[in-house]
Amino acid sequence: MFTEMKLSAWSTGVRSKLSLPLRVELWNGEQFDLSPDPPRVTIRVPRPSSLRYLLSPSLYKLGAAYVEGELEIRGRAADMIRIGSELAASSGKPARRANPLRLLSPHTRQKDAEAIRYHYDVSNDFYAAWLDPNMVYSCAYFENGDEDLASAQLKKIDHILRKIDLRPGQSLLDIGCGWGALAIRAAQAFGARCVGITLSENQAALARERVAQAGLESQVEIRLQDYRDLDGQFDRITSVGMFEHVGVQHLPAYFEKIQGLLAPGGVVMNHGITTTDVAGRATPYGGGEFIDQYVFPQGELAHLSAVVKAMQQGGLEVRDVENLRRHYARTCALWTENFESRFDAIGQLTDAKHLRIWHVYLAGCAYAFAHDWISLYQIVGGKAGEDPGHIPWSRRYMYP
Repeated sequence: MFTEMKLSAWSTGVRSKLSLPLRVELWNGEQFDLSPDPPRVTIRVPRPSSLRYLLSPSLYKLGAAYVEGELEIRGRAADMIRIGSELAASSGKPARRANPLRLLSPHTRQKDAEAIRYHYDVSNDFYAAWLDPNMVYSCAYFENGDEDLASAQLKKIDHILRKIDLRPGQSLLDIGCGWGALAIRAAQAFGARCVGITLSENQAALARERVAQAGLESQVEIRLQDYRDLDGQFDRITSVGMFEHVGVQHLPAYFEKIQGLLAPGGVVMNHGITTTDVAGRATPYGGGEFIDQYVFPQGELAHLSAVVKAMQQGGLEVRDVENLRRHYARTCALWTENFESRFDAIGQLTDAKHLRIWHVYLAGCAYAFAHDWISLYQIVGGKAGEDPGHIPWSRRYMYP
């Protein structure tokens, strides 16, 4: 009786601030609706002990309860995230706070490799079920806004390769090459000689298969290798969706390593997610903590200002910056649609916990990009101090 009274008082308090299309069902069959409108999300509380996740809600608590089976949540993921965010905001607690897990995350080769394997080695079939056919797992580029996902991902790759002014015969290093789409495209369409590196065994295996199927073994090499162990020099270097795994304190050393690998007159592109919080605090209402624990262990987001500073500290000159936040919101929304449309089939490819993690993670990212909690920047640079004759007069060369 006492727990039902607490929930009744909580629902009355929420309704006084918000009108949410949310239904709460208790273990005894009792229901509470938080709006006169039909519910778009239903949260079933299977036992009294699970109420603690709901009565003091945050995105971390609600997400963890869903993933661990403490709460049963039904509805579209986008609605789940929106309603969860509004519940968390109504609690009156500070939106952002320092990330407690950062202090516990040493970025050793072993720890970084374990984190990459945790995220990317779920299975290749799992990712293939909701990504585009080329399996590009990073922000797409919607030149006109009406492209389908496959077209937008190909446009993103070409946008990057044009930005670095890739030319036939040049050497390209792709740090964090994923399943090889960028390296293959660079060889096929631009005539480059490519090295792609990843710490994911699953990615490396499939990328090598795709290189062989394309008949590009003489132009593309895929390595299972840590960026810290690279040597040699490359005319062009791309880092796409990789530097989020490096660690904010290690970014100057990361860019210094890239600077050492970059040939004189060379061009580098860093494409990655940033926080919009200048203090580098986690995304609001515990969303960052959820991602740290369940999705991207060891992942850290820097503010754009910290990235630019780290690049300069590493001996690189920033020459061009483009914000693609809107593009990533769209990308994640399309991934979420793909995931939900194939939910049952994807459930056959992984365990129930991972299925729930990715279900809310993809929609949560779409929401975070749409609400300016996080952003995505492409930054083009070169070696600092070089003759300005290496720098184009305008951005016209980037566009066909």
